Amino acid sequence: MPESATACNCTACRRYGTLWAYGHEDEDITVTGPTTAFARGRALTFNFCPQCGCVTHWRGLQLEADGRRRIAVNLRLAEPEPIAALPIDHFDGLDAFDDLPRDGRCIRDLWF
Repeated sequence: MPESATACNCTACRRYGTLWAYGHEDEDITVTGPTTAFARGRALTFNFCPQCGCVTHWRGLQLEADGRRRIAVNLRLAEPEPIAALPIDHFDGLDAFDDLPRDGRCIRDLWF
C-alpha cells in the first residue's frame, strides 16, 4: 500500500488525469499483463491498457545509479475504498519541477 498519491501538473499528467503511486520496478511495484508503451522523450514511457486505452503506469527508461528502475502506477485504476484515505501530494512538473506542500486533501476528496 502506498503512503500517498501524487498529482502532477505537467502537460501529460494533467491530460491523463492520473494520480501516481511511485516506487521501483519489481520491488515496490510489479506490473503484470499486457500494456502498450509510448516513449515520452528520453526519460520514460507511458503505458496503456491495450483493451480500454487507460494509462496504467509510467516506467523510467534509464536505470538509477543503484541499478533500480523507477516506476509509478495510476491509482485512479484502483478500487476506491482501499486507497480513499491516502493523502495527495502535489508535484509541479510544469514549471518548477518541485514538490509542493500538501493541502490536506485525500483521494476520497477527488472522487465525486
